[in-house]
Amino acid sequence: MKIENLGHIVLKVRNRARSEAFYHGVLGLPVAARSDKLNMTFFSLGATHHDLAIAEVGDDAALATRHQTGLAHVAFKIGDTLEALKRARQELEAAGIASTAIDHIVSKSLYLADPDGNRIELYVDQSDVWKQDSQAVASSAPMTL
Repeated sequence: MKIENLGHIVLKVRNRARSEAFYHGVLGLPVAARSDKLNMTFFSLGATHHDLAIAEVGDDAALATRHQTGLAHVAFKIGDTLEALKRARQELEAAGIASTAIDHIVSKSLYLADPDGNRIELYVDQSDVWKQDSQAVASSAPMTL
């Protein structure tokens, strides 16, 4: 078997409307489809039928925590410049969303949480050093934007 690409990610959320407002309204992911029968919203960046979907599991579901098995975070590339990352942080702050800036050498990132505590990474590529040193991908240090 040979996997060609990562197809899509489906996140379980407590409230689909609230999460759709975050993923579409704040992050700007285009809505591709909605299913009331499945209680899901599908988002597509255009290269495939969908890249991310959210599935409502109900308001009484436990929030995601950092100390349980499962998905650690979903990452979205938002550009190639530090300026793009700074603009993203300003937009997050304007929406009342806190983020943490991390320097991964190969990329610079903002980490934040969606309304259910699922971690989201917004990043810009900054170096192709990983092509010569794959270990560079494992670098991580706080940074100031």
